[in-house]
Amino acid sequence: MTEGDIAEDAASRELVLGPEVSGWRLDRALAASVPTLSRERLKALISDGKVTVSGALWRDPALKVRGTEAVTVSIPAARAAEAVAEDIPLSIAFEDEHLLVVDKPAGLVVHPAAGNLDGTLVNALLHHCRGSLSGIGGVARPGIVHRIDKDTSGLLVVAKTDRAHAGLAAQFEKHSIGRRYAAVAAGIPAPPAGRIETNLARSDANRQKIAVVVPPKGKRAITHFRLVQPLKGASLIECRLETGRTHQVRVHMAHIGHPLLGDPFYGQGRLSDICQELGFRRQALHAAALIFQHPITQEKLAFESAPPSDIQELVSRLAR
Repeated sequence: MTEGDIAEDAASRELVLGPEVSGWRLDRALAASVPTLSRERLKALISDGKVTVSGALWRDPALKVRGTEAVTVSIPAARAAEAVAEDIPLSIAFEDEHLLVVDKPAGLVVHPAAGNLDGTLVNALLHHCRGSLSGIGGVARPGIVHRIDKDTSGLLVVAKTDRAHAGLAAQFEKHSIGRRYAAVAAGIPAPPAGRIETNLARSDANRQKIAVVVPPKGKRAITHFRLVQPLKGASLIECRLETGRTHQVRVHMAHIGHPLLGDPFYGQGRLSDICQELGFRRQALHAAALIFQHPITQEKLAFESAPPSDIQELVSRLAR
């Protein structure tokens, strides 16, 4: 496919799809042609009526293309970030002009949303980066390529430029980014290692929760787990993600009968006495390793983060 000249309006892109994308979804075909925009961003633009195909407005990202269409993508002018820069301390594992890797503490929300309009990682990043964050994530999520839950600690990568954002998003979509989590789960799994594969979707009973569902409903999710250390009534577990769905580790471990300690949604109150005694009031989950290819230099980058003191204390108490 070829991308045509950008029109006078810098926020408009015109392109002609090639035969190699025949039968592809519209959002996938556009993502291959406009690498500076993530597929999620393109889905949003299509749904918002910002994409025309052969002169007709298409609002469904899943519609299939023939591979001969002329497409126009209208990109709204960037708006000032709604989030306000705040001087919140950050633990930076790596930073260059393209991206940074943050070691997020438990309790810090990643981006502003209803009920958490300030005091988030985005607020901290706006202060730290002073305007140099990718705008692909939109005004509420500048630079955010992926996220981890508020009460999960650990590593995540943030894009400073749109080019870096697009490159990282492509790696996440291909599931080529390595992610390992340390978790404290109830019970001791038998066998001590395994592969969990299910489809996950929002629970019909509680939209805040994720549930295992029967295909074709939901999205495929794969987690590999192994026992690191047996504990008293619990286990220190390493989980390696093949996919990155919302609450994936938490749901998968609960699904096999070993929910994470302290998990308010899926923990079923396991070992609650010890958690209360230690004041441990979050899911025992830490994003311990992140491995990816630098989207600009192509260098392989690998980062590790030791579990924070609260999880270390929990493991220590359960090892006695």
